[in-house]
Order: sequence, then C-alpha cells, then structure tokens
Amino acid sequence: MMRRKMNLYLLEFFLLLHSCLSETVITVHNDFEIGSIDPETADELDWTKHPCRRNCVDEAPPMQCHYIFRLEAYHTMSKACYDCPFNVTDCFRKHCIPADGIERSILVVNRQMPGPAIEVCQGDRITVDVINLLHSESTTMHWHGQHHVKTPYMDGVPYVSQCPILPGSTFRYDFIATEAGTHFWHSHSGFQRGDGVFGPLIVRTPPKANWHKDLYDIDEHIIQISDWTHELGIDKFLNHHYAGGDNKPPNILINGLGRFTINRNGNNISAIMPTAIFTVKQNTRYRFRLVNAEFLNCPIEISIDNHTMRVISSDGRDIEAVEAESLVSYAGERFDFVVETSQNIDNFWIRFRGLMDCDERFTKAYQVAILRYEGATNKDPNGLVGYEYKSNYSTDGQRINALNEGTETNNSISIPLLKAMDKNDKSNTADPDYQFYVSYDFYKKDNPHFHRGKLYGFNQVKNTKQVLTPQLNHISMKLPPMPLLSQRDFIDSDQFCNSSTVQGCVQDYCACTHVLRVNLDSVVEIILVDEGFAYDANHPFHLHGYQFRVIAMERIGENVTVDKVKALDKKGAIRRNLDHAPLKDTVTVPDGGYTVVRFHANNPGYWLFHCHIEFHAEVGMSLIFKVGEHKDMLPVPRNFPLCGNWQPEDIQFKSSSLNVLSNTTKKSIIETSNVTTDEITENSIKQFIKVLPEVLRTLQISSSAISVVPYFLVSFYSFIVIIYTFI
Repeated sequence: MMRRKMNLYLLEFFLLLHSCLSETVITVHNDFEIGSIDPETADELDWTKHPCRRNCVDEAPPMQCHYIFRLEAYHTMSKACYDCPFNVTDCFRKHCIPADGIERSILVVNRQMPGPAIEVCQGDRITVDVINLLHSESTTMHWHGQHHVKTPYMDGVPYVSQCPILPGSTFRYDFIATEAGTHFWHSHSGFQRGDGVFGPLIVRTPPKANWHKDLYDIDEHIIQISDWTHELGIDKFLNHHYAGGDNKPPNILINGLGRFTINRNGNNISAIMPTAIFTVKQNTRYRFRLVNAEFLNCPIEISIDNHTMRVISSDGRDIEAVEAESLVSYAGERFDFVVETSQNIDNFWIRFRGLMDCDERFTKAYQVAILRYEGATNKDPNGLVGYEYKSNYSTDGQRINALNEGTETNNSISIPLLKAMDKNDKSNTADPDYQFYVSYDFYKKDNPHFHRGKLYGFNQVKNTKQVLTPQLNHISMKLPPMPLLSQRDFIDSDQFCNSSTVQGCVQDYCACTHVLRVNLDSVVEIILVDEGFAYDANHPFHLHGYQFRVIAMERIGENVTVDKVKALDKKGAIRRNLDHAPLKDTVTVPDGGYTVVRFHANNPGYWLFHCHIEFHAEVGMSLIFKVGEHKDMLPVPRNFPLCGNWQPEDIQFKSSSLNVLSNTTKKSIIETSNVTTDEITENSIKQFIKVLPEVLRTLQISSSAISVVPYFLVSFYSFIVIIYTFI
C-alpha cells in the first residue's frame, strides 16, 4: 500500500516537472544553416547581392536568409560623404547618407537609409540578428505585414511580444515569410523610425501564386517614402509637447534622398542635392512597390507626369487592377502599381505632395523623383516643381484613396470599393461575433504628462502651448513593465481595462492597459469613428498579426458621434461591401466619419492595434486585442529574455522564498518525529509537490517561461528515486 502511494507521488511530481519543462519546447526549423557573417563588418556588405534576392520558382525549396542589423547613432553629410553634393558621385559612397543635405543626427541600420532591403520568396526563413549599438536607447524591430502565426514572439513590439533590446545587446528574430507582397521593417521603439530605422521587406511569389504576373514585365523598383525633420524625433516631440514647438515635417525623402540647394560656405557656389532616379526601358511594363514609412501626419499624393498607374496590390494583398492618375498613401500603407513606359524617350517627374500637416497651411512639404527612360539625357525633366504644381497629365483623372473621402463621393475610388483577388472567407461571410465601436479624437484634458493641474493646466497656458490628448474610447494605453505575451503568467489581468470597465474618462484623463478580449476563431468587427471635433486630422490604423477586410468608409460631416453612427447602422445606412472586400493591415478613417473593418481572429496572442503616427501612438493612441486564452497561445521560446520592475521591500526580500524547501523539510521532520521512515518520505514528497508552484511563482518563473527553473529540481527527483529504491 505504502509503495503504491509512493509511486503515485513520484509520478505526480515527475508529470508536474515534465509538463513545466516541456512547455518551453517550440518547433525549430533546422532545414537551413545560418551563414557566417562577421558582425563587425556587416555594414560594409552589399545586401542587394544577398542570395535570397532571386527569382522565385514554382516548387523550389525555401532558403535560409540571414541578415545582421547593426543599429547605431550616425549623422547625415558625414565625413563619408567627402565633397557631396558638389561632386555628386560622393553622395553615393558607402556610408554616406546625404538625405536632403541638412546636417543632423540620425539612427540607422548598417549605416544606410533606408536600411538593408530584405527580399525573399514566400516560405523562406528570415533570421535577423539585431545588434543594438545605441549608447542609451533600447529598441525592437517590427516586421510590418508579417502575421507571425507560428512565431508571435517575433512581432517586435516592446512590452507586448518581447522585452526591449538593451544597448549592447543582440536579439535574433527568426520567422517564416508567410505573407507575400510589399512590406517593410522598422523600429517599434520611440521615434526611431522617423530618425531612419526602416527598410523594405519584399516577399515575392513564384509564378503559379502570382495573380498579376501577366500585367508586368519587370519587378524591379521600390519607392520608400519618409517624412523628414531636421532634428531627432525625440527633440521635436519634446519641443512640441512641452514648449509649444510645431509637429510638422518640413521635407519628404524618397529612398533617403531629397532635393535641396546647398551653398558652399564663403562663396556663391551652390549645388542641388541628388534626386532618386528610377531607370526604365521604353515600351516595358514595370512593377513599382511603394512603401510609406512616415512617422508624422503627412499623407502623400503620388503622380507621374504623362503616365498612369495601374494599382494591383495594397498592403501585400492583390486587388483587381485599377487605373489611376494619382494615389494617396498614409503612414504604414503599401501599394503596388504598374507603369507602362509608352512615352518618347525622356525624363519625367514623379511627384510626391504632402497633405494634412504638410499642406499649404503649414510646411508645403513636397518631393520629386525622376522616371528616366534609357537613352534620355542626364537632365531634369521638363515642367515646374513645387508644392503648387501637380502632374501635367490631367486635372480630373481617377484618384485612389483620396484624403478624407469615402464611398459617399464619386470623386475618387475609396478603399472599400477595391476588389480583393483573394476568395471570400469567414471574415466577410460570417456574422461578427464581436462588434467594437472605437471612437477617437484630440481631447482637452489635463494629461499629467503635459499639463499639471494648478501648475500649468490645459486651460491655464497659452493656446499655442496647449497639448491635446489623442485617445481611443477616451483611454490612453499604459503598457505593463513586462511583455503581455512572453510574461503573461506574471501579469494580473485585473489591471486590463476598456470602456466598459472604467468610468469618468470622458471628462478626466484615464490611462491603463487597454485590452479587448475575443475568443479564438471568432469574427471581429471594428467600427472606427473619427469624431472630428478638435480639428481636421487623419489617422491611419495598423493591426498586428492580421489583415482585415475593409468593408465600409464614409465621411459624414465635419464631426460625428458614436451615437450618430450607431443610429445610421440601425437604419441600415452603413453600406457594408462584403463581397471580395479588400484585405489590408493599415487603413485610414475620414475626419468626421467612420471606417468599418472585419477580421477572423484565428491567430492567438496579444496583438497591438494603433495609430501609425508616432506622436500619437507614443502618448497612448492604441489598444490590444487579446485573442484566445493563454492555453491557446504558443509556448515561450527557451531562455527568452525577461524584464520587469525591481522593487524589493527589504534586504531580505527573497530569504523566505529561497528557504521554502529547507523550511518545509524542517516542518515535516518536526511534525513526523513519531512516524515511520516511509511516512516521512511520503510527507516530504507530498509537501514538495504542494509548494512547487508557489516556489516557481515566488522566483518569478512562469509555466510558460519555465526554462529558467534551476536544474536542481531534476536532480532532486533523481535523488528521491535513488533513496526510494533503498527503502
């Protein structure tokens, strides 16, 4: 009888320990070997010659694609630029980052801006070692457009999927390129994206999977747009939020270049900074991949003199081709379009015109690039350039994704009117299980980060120094000090909030971990409402881990309320375009209007949903979708980094925890001084099994991060087995 009990206790202990240890195991793809690259010279390599940048072939095996990203502080117009722009070839020396010619500090990867392009085939395994060489800033990298269905810990959001990468540390991102199309990578920490930490992520498909392979001849050109300031993003942010400075970008860069006239000190010699040039052959169809990496509120209108654009994809998902003469792109969006080079051999302006905070009311930010036919002279195209000059092709041509326009107008093609090439699926054929109204605006509140009650309250300072607070459902996001996903067992979900759990937030400032919970495999509908009361603005929203169907978009008026939108919906006045609704991961909302999206919540985890304007996201304009329960989420990778607060109560903060085992043993001996050896052994094992979970919690070891459990537990089990053998 006693022996049977002992067997049961030992088995119980073994199963508990085994289950804890086995939870850390994840599938490791060992099909390919990581190449040997010297991290010290990674910034001297020509990453455009990476072997993974290739033509994708049907049925070809995937490749292992290894990259090294050295993130460091750097400078435009550095010594590496020699005599740029007076000797224009110097502007293209390795490590020279000319930008628009204005000297400023920047943050870059491998001393490039944009950073190295990752160009792979769908199904390739991407491994990126991010080496943080910044002196005092942490970082993370987000792979914008990749869903990380099997690798949620690689999403690159600090305090959501991982701890920040500390200065001097290296973090390896490892994931499969599952989502084909035009994407990009960028820092997801602070304002680093705006300071230069971004680059293209292109995932091509083999011919059989390419819907539009017959619409173009050459897939060659990437256009990466970035709004550009002449100071670090953090400096502009602090000046705006504390001292009344502006938040408007004065310039736009195309592939890191911007026209600007530079005067040589001490004389009258001047030179124009180089312009991005896209060389094409006559009578050929080219696929252009447009990436908007902006970080401020500066939507871009794109047009090409004497050419139209056949738009074939948005955010990596193909759509039925649509011909347009202009296209508006918002921060985080991507568009693919085909240009047919049917004009006479010449040079033509590609025009980039800033809207909203870049428009004629503010900085009039614009930029140009050149479409150069082979055989044309190395001269500027005909036609005037400037903010007020538009494409000379026509004035009434078709527009796509126009600013603050939805399906209520025929002046442009709104996103919901585009047709997806993908088949209908559960996201647009099933009724939604959840419907969330998410309203937002800029609010006049005493946000303690920028206004302090009687000291310098919102209504006590000059209007030029009043800072409005952008919020979702009147809540500012406050992330916990440890990642929601990787340290989920350490976080008390009672600290989560949403509009149904907190009160008084319309008048007062509220900040908490804003979480919307949905069941795995449910259909979620989000109705985004831009109230539009404060002033005319525009917000692009990005959802991590998913793409959604954009099924409705409309501008109602100058301003609107959630109640008004609900009333419209009740009357059937919201026109949902469900059939082949386009799939995107980033979408805008007309000011004083709404946008409706749906997604199938089949990817468990904690996923960020946020405004892609950094000045808004950094002050809390975001929320989290918790999809599924913890049991549905993948185990944490072995030895995954941990972080959190450090607030010991006294010098003996761990003494009781570290002595749990010895105290338990002493207690057992005292209580069992008159029992048999078998009973002592039984009680000891029983007590140990009972306190094991508490020991793990006290030592801050969760069941999902159990790889840090001391191996003495295994030894202890072996010791018990040996002792028991001789009893």
